[in-house]
Amino acid sequence: MLYKFILNYVDIFSFLNVFKYLTVRTGLAIFTSLFVVFLIGTPFINFFSTKQITNPIREDGPDEHIIKKIGTPTMGGVLILLGLFFSVLLWCNLSNPYIWTLIFFAASFGLLGAYDDYKKIKFNNSSGVSFKFKISIQIIIAILGTLILTNFADHSYLKNLYFPFFKNLLINLGWFFIPFSVFIIVGSSNAVNLTDGLDGLATVPVILVAACFVFISYVTGNIVFSEYLQIPYIEGVGEIAVFLGSVIGACLGFLWFNAPPAKIFMGDTGSLALGASLGAVGIITKHEIVLAITGGLFVLEAVSVIVQVFSYKLTGKRVFKMAPIHHHFEKKGWAESTVVVRFWIIAIILAMIGLATLKLR
Repeated sequence: MLYKFILNYVDIFSFLNVFKYLTVRTGLAIFTSLFVVFLIGTPFINFFSTKQITNPIREDGPDEHIIKKIGTPTMGGVLILLGLFFSVLLWCNLSNPYIWTLIFFAASFGLLGAYDDYKKIKFNNSSGVSFKFKISIQIIIAILGTLILTNFADHSYLKNLYFPFFKNLLINLGWFFIPFSVFIIVGSSNAVNLTDGLDGLATVPVILVAACFVFISYVTGNIVFSEYLQIPYIEGVGEIAVFLGSVIGACLGFLWFNAPPAKIFMGDTGSLALGASLGAVGIITKHEIVLAITGGLFVLEAVSVIVQVFSYKLTGKRVFKMAPIHHHFEKKGWAESTVVVRFWIIAIILAMIGLATLKLR
């Protein structure tokens, strides 16, 4: 809204031309969402503490969680989404269909996560809604969002799957594009959700992946840079950088309160919304495989749960002491802070590898 308002006065005040630059608006988006979360964070946490909107702790989890984390407020994702949407509405070009697609995914998955958190709080149970219900709603939302994307933001590259490290290797998915997109979005959403089990563990990798895709979306939407890097040029995709700037700022602000020991947890409200948004960004920019690399930590967490479930059902034995895998290392005696920092290091390495694929083609 503010961006559109400023454009009306560009001809009168030439210095306002600076707001046309994506880099400027991305930076402003970061600081705006960061400021909003900082501003409302403490009263938000105090209110949730007073109302006892707290996170139920898994009884089968590490023993210290029951002692240290009980009574900590949850649904901190509301904080993230408030900062995110406020910043997006101020600095994004709202005539860009990609922005509205991302808003749809963030809002709808955030609402589903909020309902899940509400069920956990109401019944004081860490289970929340049933897995079948959650996955069914996620699939429905992902299908709707993908249809929105194909109808209102279609481009000639949309149904192609590109492979990093290769210049001309691609597969046209055709009708399979919709189930493929659903898999990416739902998978990404749940992978971030599974990672969000320790203080700050999911927040930093989300920031890293978002930062990588700020750069990717910018060069993909720039005809000169995309030609140089030999990646498809997609008109209008650069605007996603501003959206992701809002994500980074909101997550940085949240990390201030979520850093160990956490004053508030993200909850499904934040993790489902952020994961779905990153998945959608990967699809729109046509860097789905790069998303899997930069977000490899999320993939590892999700795979550990899948392996654990299948192993137990087929053999009656568990591969890990506890899944997701970050709890496995806690059970082995690693301190929570050790697990978090080491997983952050892995996330940084994977982010650098993902960015390197842009040039190594």
